[in-house]
Amino acid sequence: MRTLVVLSLLAVLVMAATCYESHESMESHEYLNPFLNRRRANDFIQADTRLRAITQERIRERSKAPQEHQRELCEDYYPCEMYAFRHGYAAAYKHYFGRRRTK
Repeated sequence: MRTLVVLSLLAVLVMAATCYESHESMESHEYLNPFLNRRRANDFIQADTRLRAITQERIRERSKAPQEHQRELCEDYYPCEMYAFRHGYAAAYKHYFGRRRTK
């Protein structure tokens, strides 16, 4: 019986020591407001550089030079591509697509 009382007192002391909430933990700002706002949440996480590179590539695809669009159009059409090997892409584009007029 005496051992049971000693063990229960010891258990109460261990529980009191581990579950005690000190004043310092109450002063923490996380205790009052555990959630961060959106702007502060991104402060400590850096964006992935691969993702940034992919985004830049997508922007470059949207803003290509007119000559690049002409070259890609010519590369998709086989006779124009063969003509471009001999005379250049500018001349090939003019030969195959330059005479078209929109109404």
